[in-house]
Parts: sequence; structure tokens; C-alpha cells
Amino acid sequence: MSNTADVVIVGGGVVGCAAAYYLAKSGNNNVIVLEASKSIGHGGSSRNGGGVRQSGRDVRELPYAMYGIKNIWPTLSEELGVDVEYTQKGNLRLGKTEEHMKKLKTLADNAKSVGLDVRMVDAKEVQEICPYLSKDIIGASWCPTDGHANPLTTTLGFYKRALDMGVRFYTNAPVKELRKIKGKVRQVILNDGTVFEGEQIILAAAYESRYIARTVGVDIPMTKLIDECLVTEMQPKMFDIMLGTAGADFYGHQTRHGSFVFGSDSGYEDVTDMEDPSELPTNSYTLSASCRAIMGYVPALKDAKIVRSWCGWLDNAFDGVPFISKVDEAPGLILACGFTGHGFGTAPVVGLMLSQMVAGEDTVVDLSALRYDRFKPKR
Repeated sequence: MSNTADVVIVGGGVVGCAAAYYLAKSGNNNVIVLEASKSIGHGGSSRNGGGVRQSGRDVRELPYAMYGIKNIWPTLSEELGVDVEYTQKGNLRLGKTEEHMKKLKTLADNAKSVGLDVRMVDAKEVQEICPYLSKDIIGASWCPTDGHANPLTTTLGFYKRALDMGVRFYTNAPVKELRKIKGKVRQVILNDGTVFEGEQIILAAAYESRYIARTVGVDIPMTKLIDECLVTEMQPKMFDIMLGTAGADFYGHQTRHGSFVFGSDSGYEDVTDMEDPSELPTNSYTLSASCRAIMGYVPALKDAKIVRSWCGWLDNAFDGVPFISKVDEAPGLILACGFTGHGFGTAPVVGLMLSQMVAGEDTVVDLSALRYDRFKPKR
């Protein structure tokens, strides 16, 4: 099998798989996807709470997040031939203090300025929307067009369709470096020395993208942060909405199966000495903090048993929004990383836009605010 393609995608997560699918759908199935681990979607794509939301986002992300929810998510199960479990029943972002409410109102006002249907609701309306929540909640932001989906079936759905359409996938293929040929990024070198070559290279390998991009002189301002998820045993049907909090204590939803899936952090993840999350499936700081937060907002879950918990790395962008951009000083390279823990919900539209960038077309929305070089020295 040839190691040469029109496009080489580094990273077999939901973004890489979506980009591969949309490239093939547009008629370009001469695509190779390289995944460092032994399985597709092994990173953040299988380590998130499944949120498909617009509320709470930076305004720079909102145009494409809104496009994806309006134009892609509603028919994605039919398009991929798998049930991605997309549920669009709204999202409450909860607050317990005046400071929380101030933060939520600022986010809501910013979102409304670009056309998102989001509004503030008081404690009474919170209980009307979801009576299972704590009476300590004094208000929330409410976005009725937000929702959630199943990250694993979504990722594997894109993978399966791309595979069926002729895209070549390689697992156990960790990338060591990129290499320029006559000034253009063309080659991807694996740790074992295997060389793959493409007209264009999409770098969608989460935090590892930083190390890989450095090999062609590009540094991406990201840090690595642990994020943890947990799933409960099956519970009686309570609600379909997505939950979040102003304090970012946790986020999550009840699945169709009945279990609850939550993602969370404790605030100490960046100082936790854990080089390889696969060797330590949970973080003692985070799991206990998560449970306290969940019980504080959803008292009905105080006796629910946790079936399992797991963690992984976030590619935490310096300013909290991703890098989706061609690179001027490295022609042939396209970045798609730095999603900061909220990339799953936008992955389908990001995959579409990456395929448009490869083709030299205008993307469905303007991405200039997410260029790789948006940071300028302050001194």
C-alpha cells in the first residue's frame, strides 16, 4: 500500500475522522490518517461528556458552532449510518451565587450579540425546566438549541464512513516529525522512521500537535491539562437536557441508556504529576471533587453508584479557543488543535471546514480569528 496521498491527517480522533470523511465525500478519498495509539478515538474523543453546545463559548467559536448545530448535527445519524444519539433539548448553565450570575449574563449577552438564542432564567424557571436540580441554584442561562451526543459512536461513525469510502487509516503510528521538501511541508515521519508523504498535512493530534509542529519551526501556545469523566449506573429517566455550571464544577447529561455521564475538574489538574493517564485511570483530586459538585447541583444522584471513571489530556489553548488555520511559514500545513476540552460538539463542522481549506475554498464561516499567529508580543 502506498505511503503517499493527497492529504495526510495526523490524529485519528473525531476531528481527524470528520475531516477524512468530508474530504472523501467531496471526491478526494486519497487520504491517509495516522493515529498514534492502537485505536481510533483513543484520546479526547472518548474522554468527554458529549456536549453539543453553543452557550458558554467564546464569540470567536460561535459562528461555526451555530452552523454545525443548524446544518449538520440534526441529520448526522442518517448521514453516517450510525446512531450518534444526538439529543437537542437545551442546556442549563447553572449558578449559585451573584458572581456566577454575573459571569453567565456576560456570556449570554456576548452570545446574543452574534445571534444565539440564549437567555437568563431565574430559580423558579430553572425548577420548571428541570425539577431534579438543587433549590440552592439561583438562576441559569438557558439555550434551547443546545444538546448532547455520544462521542464514541460519532467518532466511529465518521471513521467507518471514511474507511468505506477509501480513506486509509494507520493505528500504532506515532509521529516523530514533519519535514519540508523544497520549502513545503510534505513528509510525516513516524517514530520508527516510516515516511508518509502528502500534498497537504492536517495536524489534528491534540496537545501532541505542539511537539510535532515545532519540528518545522512553528510553536502553538498550548498547555496540557487533565480532564476526567465518570459514568453512573443506570438511573430512572430524569431529564434530556445538558447541564453545565458557571463555576465549571462539572458538565454532563443523562444518556438514553439511563446512566449519567459527567466531565469535571478540581482545579488542581495542572499540578498533578501524571505523565501517562492510561496508567492511572482516575485522579483522586478530581473524582471526589466531581462527586461533591454533582450532588450539590443534582441531589437526586446522591446515592447513584459510579460504574467507572477515566481521564485524559486536554490541549488547552492559551486563550481558550482552538487553532484552525493554514500556516504561512510552513506551506502545506493546516492546524486543527487547541480545542481546550470543548471540541467534540464542533468536530463535524470543523471537519467540513478542513476539507474546504484543503480544496482552497472559503470555509462556511470566517476563521481568521482562530489563526495560529494571533498572539503578538506585549513587550
